[in-house]
Amino acid sequence: MARLVLTDASPLIGLAIVDGVSWLKGLFERVWLPPEVEREVLAGPVSRGQAAVQSAMDAGWLRVWRDVPAEPELPDLDEGEAACIRIALAQGADALLLLDERAGRTLALERGLRVAGTAAVIGMAKSRGLIPSAKPVFERLHASDFRISAEVIRTVLQRVGE
Repeated sequence: MARLVLTDASPLIGLAIVDGVSWLKGLFERVWLPPEVEREVLAGPVSRGQAAVQSAMDAGWLRVWRDVPAEPELPDLDEGEAACIRIALAQGADALLLLDERAGRTLALERGLRVAGTAAVIGMAKSRGLIPSAKPVFERLHASDFRISAEVIRTVLQRVGE
């Protein structure tokens, strides 16, 4: 298991849609998010995922990493993705980044960081027995406006034997 798990907003939002934010605690014990992600997810009174994320923060296993390095500059990424990558690079730790967007994933991988997306977290939850089946979770996610490619879903379902 990674010593440091950092998440961008997209995985939190996707997991909130399927009532899966709590799976992160079962998978990783503690998860960190930069202030940029906190602002994005908790913005406004009806932001998707807001209640689940706030509950996880109140429980203390989802925490904000306040000291985000300014370097390296990553102008092609959104603020949350860039902050996650900068924190992981600065810590030099065995880090896992939860990112969905292709540009952020590519850059993180090029810099030697480990990456998993929402689909992989769903697969991990199934593999660790946190959910009985991944397929209905993907169906719920697909019924929303949250998008994961059919190919990625097929790959995860194959890995978990569904």
